[in-house]
Amino acid sequence: MPVTNVEERLLSLLASLEECQSLLFDQGVEEIAKLLSLAILEVRMELHSITDSDLKALCDMIASNELRLDPQAPLARPFPPHLKLVK
Repeated sequence: MPVTNVEERLLSLLASLEECQSLLFDQGVEEIAKLLSLAILEVRMELHSITDSDLKALCDMIASNELRLDPQAPLARPFPPHLKLVK
């Protein structure tokens, strides 16, 4: 299957999952909506070629307070380019 077709399908899936999540939050079914956030994360990771180890490294940086939310603040160690935050 061509890469663009896979990406298009993942983007379509992502949009559907986000719509379902929004509807669930609106209906007050927060636990299931939160579970959908895990599926949304997996699809986003696939789209941006982020591995489980990349995610763990990011979480470790956040947990150790090495990552600052202020983009102007210097980091204790360089932020790997493949771990840039995407929305």
